[in-house]
Amino acid sequence: MMVSRDIMRSSTRDFQKYYNPKLHNELRMDTNTNVLGSNPAAMRYLKNMEVELDSYPNTYSDGLRSELAKLYGLEMDNIVAGNGSDEMLDVSFKTFTEWGDNCVVPVPSYTLYDYFVTMNGGKALEVDLTEDFQLDVDSIVRSDAKIAIMPSPNNPTGNVFRHRDIEEILSKFNGIVIVDEAYVEYAPKGSMITKVNEFDNLIVLRTFSKVYAMAALRVGYAASNKDIADMMNSVKIPYSLNKISENAAIAAVKDQSFVKMSVDMVTEQRPMLAAGLKKLGFEPYPSDSNFILAKSPIDHSVLVSKLKEKGVLIRDFGSKRRTENCVRMTVGTEELNSIMLGKIAEVLEEFR
Repeated sequence: MMVSRDIMRSSTRDFQKYYNPKLHNELRMDTNTNVLGSNPAAMRYLKNMEVELDSYPNTYSDGLRSELAKLYGLEMDNIVAGNGSDEMLDVSFKTFTEWGDNCVVPVPSYTLYDYFVTMNGGKALEVDLTEDFQLDVDSIVRSDAKIAIMPSPNNPTGNVFRHRDIEEILSKFNGIVIVDEAYVEYAPKGSMITKVNEFDNLIVLRTFSKVYAMAALRVGYAASNKDIADMMNSVKIPYSLNKISENAAIAAVKDQSFVKMSVDMVTEQRPMLAAGLKKLGFEPYPSDSNFILAKSPIDHSVLVSKLKEKGVLIRDFGSKRRTENCVRMTVGTEELNSIMLGKIAEVLEEFR
């Protein structure tokens, strides 16, 4: 028989597969992962591990939750751990929204927010950021929505949102407020995680995929007050975080030296990369993260495709609203940034 998308759940029929470039050993400056390589503490654990594969992991990752609680001055019951922060997003919507509920999503922001909202039968209410890419507090508060979600630092713009704006939303918004802090280690004053017990509607999301350099192991977590966390743990799939990933994450949490080194490198190299882009005719936006969004001096799609031919991948946001003709690139080491800027210069020279 002919199979059409009509057999899919109605909320998912328009979905398309996520960004998945075909690779030929390109320099990947498109994923915002840690360019310093795999987390050393996690690697030491993996090389020497002895794991009983015949037994399940701890149901709710109590060991990792305990270590994270120590790190942030919280309690284990403030934490929900799982298979990447994307699972935490999914659990948030499964826990707190009914079919048909609205969710406030800032524009521009992380493209997968719409995916999780729609997959769970909701509707994304888009609220444009201000001209300086800050939150439109009044529009968010007035929205008829069950959840408001915002990444800080924001992806793809790179800037953190003002604490006073987030706290005003938390105080006035009649629903759950999710602050996605996937990149917040690069902006240490930007975190809301110490505020989770002050607000009864705050969920903070974190990941081990970025500064911790453990994207392959898919570890993420949420922090909230104990009541909210208990609700989420009641909905989350038991055993969703495997014991190998959990133990590697515990090792990484206990050794923060790699995180500090990674943040220091980005803090040093970010302004240098921005300056290099300006010299080439780009208009880079201010960033508090390990990536930079910049308006391209030539057509965005041409730049991205020609760079790929030269062995460098960056992300193309130029066809999206509010980021017209913009591209996003990871902040690398001095050597990696030099390679990337050199290849960009070659592309620009060919089109002058």
